[in-house]
Amino acid sequence: MKVKIVAVGKIKEDFFRQAIAEYTKRLSRFAKVEVVETDECLFNGTPNAKEIQRVLETEGKAILQKCEGYIFALDIGGTMVSSTDLATSLDQLKQTNSTFTFVIGGSNGLSDEVKQKANKRISFGKITLPHQLCRVVLCEQIYRSFCILNNIPYHK
Repeated sequence: MKVKIVAVGKIKEDFFRQAIAEYTKRLSRFAKVEVVETDECLFNGTPNAKEIQRVLETEGKAILQKCEGYIFALDIGGTMVSSTDLATSLDQLKQTNSTFTFVIGGSNGLSDEVKQKANKRISFGKITLPHQLCRVVLCEQIYRSFCILNNIPYHK
C-alpha cells in the first residue's frame, strides 16, 4: 500500500518538518509514504478575485499531475470525518485501491477541477488551519487510522 501526500508550498518551520517526519516514519511500518510539494503561487499585495482564480487553476494543474490512485482532497466544504471514519474508509477502500493520495491546497484552497477529480472531499472540521499545520494534522490522522485498523493502543 502507498500513501501519497500532495501539498502546495514548502514547509519552512523546522518544528513542522520534524513533526511530519516523525509521523511519516511511524506510518512507514504500514505503507510506503511519499510527500510531494508543489509550488505555491505568491503575490505582492492583496490579489483580486481574478488573480485568485488564476492561482487556484495553476496550483490545481500541478496538484493533479502528482495525484494517483484514490484521491482524498482536504476541503473545509467536504464531508466531516472522525479518526474512526477515516480508518473505516481506508479499510474498505484498500480492497480495491493500493494507492491513496491526500491533497492539501495552498492558502487559497483548491481549484474546482481538483475538487471534482477527487474521489472524496474530506474535512477535519469547520476551523481553518494554516496549510503547514494541516499537513502535520493529516499525517497524524493517517497514522492514527492505521493504528486503529491494526489494534495499536496509540488511538486511545
